[in-house]
Amino acid sequence: MEPLVAEINALEPEVQSWDPTDFPRLTESLRHRISATTAEIRTRLSAAREERQRTTDVDERNRLDLTIRDIEKSLREHEERLLNEMLPQAFAAVREAARRTVGMRHFDVQLLGGIVLHQGKIAEMKTGEGKTLVATLPLYLNALAGHGAHLVTPNDYLSKLGVQWMGPIYHYLGLSVGVIQSAAADPTLGSFVFDPEYQAADDRYQHLRPVSRAQAYAADITYGTNNEFGFDYLRDNMVWDEGQCVQRELHYAIVDEVDNILIDEARTPLIISGPAEESAAEYQRFARLVEPLREGEDYTVDEKMRAVSLTDSGVERIERALGIDNIYAPEHSTLTSYLDNALKAKVLFRRDRDYIVKDNQVIIVDEFTGRLMFGRRYSEGLHQAIEAKEHVPVQRETLTLATITFQNYFRMYRKLAGMTGTAATEAEEFGKIYNLDVTTIPTHRPMIRVDHPDLVYKTQKAKFSAVGEEIVNLHRTGQPVLVGTLSIEISEMLADMLKRRGVSVSVLNAKQHEREAGIIAQAGRPGAVTIATNMAGRGVDILLGGNPEGLAREQLRREGKDLTALEPGEWERALAAAQE
Repeated sequence: MEPLVAEINALEPEVQSWDPTDFPRLTESLRHRISATTAEIRTRLSAAREERQRTTDVDERNRLDLTIRDIEKSLREHEERLLNEMLPQAFAAVREAARRTVGMRHFDVQLLGGIVLHQGKIAEMKTGEGKTLVATLPLYLNALAGHGAHLVTPNDYLSKLGVQWMGPIYHYLGLSVGVIQSAAADPTLGSFVFDPEYQAADDRYQHLRPVSRAQAYAADITYGTNNEFGFDYLRDNMVWDEGQCVQRELHYAIVDEVDNILIDEARTPLIISGPAEESAAEYQRFARLVEPLREGEDYTVDEKMRAVSLTDSGVERIERALGIDNIYAPEHSTLTSYLDNALKAKVLFRRDRDYIVKDNQVIIVDEFTGRLMFGRRYSEGLHQAIEAKEHVPVQRETLTLATITFQNYFRMYRKLAGMTGTAATEAEEFGKIYNLDVTTIPTHRPMIRVDHPDLVYKTQKAKFSAVGEEIVNLHRTGQPVLVGTLSIEISEMLADMLKRRGVSVSVLNAKQHEREAGIIAQAGRPGAVTIATNMAGRGVDILLGGNPEGLAREQLRREGKDLTALEPGEWERALAAAQE
């Protein structure tokens, strides 16, 4: 790869002399070259697909399927060869566009990362090495083929921020970029394209023009979360008319925090459900029945397997309450599912860890991202059991209409790549499951961070006492501190403990998700103490010294200012105050 980097560097003086109009002109010429070179193959592919649509003979359809696969393979090989030839010029153009628009120039190691991602591999890059900027290189190059390119992030915040931050680069090069956000109540909402001229009413969506879901996917490059890409795929497979589909072909994707999405969450099923019959009374009845049951005497818990089982004593107690002799008899089979779910809701699912109750609704907390999953529900009656336990309205049961795991979804992409700070330890799994190689990219400067060994304590009380003492001592020195916790409950307990010791604390968990940007902006300020669930644990940039622009926005909002209609000089004054 070093010769490629040298070739890109050799082109830099020439590209630096270009006029702004030369960049979109280059994009158009590269696109035309791909289109013209592969025109004959595309024509054959289109004709084969049309013929398959017309024929009704099964054997002929099977023959045409094989023909189409062969033509598609030939098209991909031709396109890949052309993209490899274009790589040095394309990367040089992206580097210069980034320097002119966002003030950042790709380092040589970042060029290496871009090459690895273009090759359909996983680039392991240390924290702070600029993966967001690296992704612009292969996304631009692969978007030239006209099939679309996707950047998959672990959460909505990162996908929106990525488009707002990197959008000027793509726009300067003449490409369009869209972003899809979670909009559980109405999947047609929550989609935008980057438009530098667009002034949003909400400054958090500045330069993001609302469009239909299909238009966001029709953009040259689309950012979004693994959940949104997966659910849109499922919805597309449930429509009656092909014209209602929003996604294009699954051509090329870069998965950010790839170990989290493709390994940790690999078997997590995405499920679209429909309403079934109502049975609220039974859930409420069984919630009351299991409430007095005691662990050890009436039931046993296997925390590792996330399972709970009634003892003989517990079974007898339930049977007496129901007035029946044998709850496991065939005629009572419908009751056992209510009992199992009521037990799970009581014992295994805890408020402010697995879910929160807000506006009389049970809202799931994503165990991987720490974010609230609005509109998502546990299946097979579990959600109703939790609603009954929490004494909120029990909604109708649901039936599974469509489902897919992340593993199966992402394996459908013709070309898949990923980036993360921690991939080498899972290299064998990536190779076996996804046929992805892992390449470790060297750091731009020597690594000076010290990774200390873990400390293990006998009790939770001793652990949190030591954690509190460490935080207080670091806070006194003026060092900013970020504390990661596993649940909302623990984050709030630690915050209360530190406040009692006179330490000012910012808490970032699913309950404060609206304040996320402001909390992150301040987390690097001297003396700041931020306690977070895994909301801030993946891919979020915390700048040492704080983020002056973020702080200025927060201060103006507190003053009741509309950030889209500030008086002349008002923004400059707020920014100067934040930089002090």
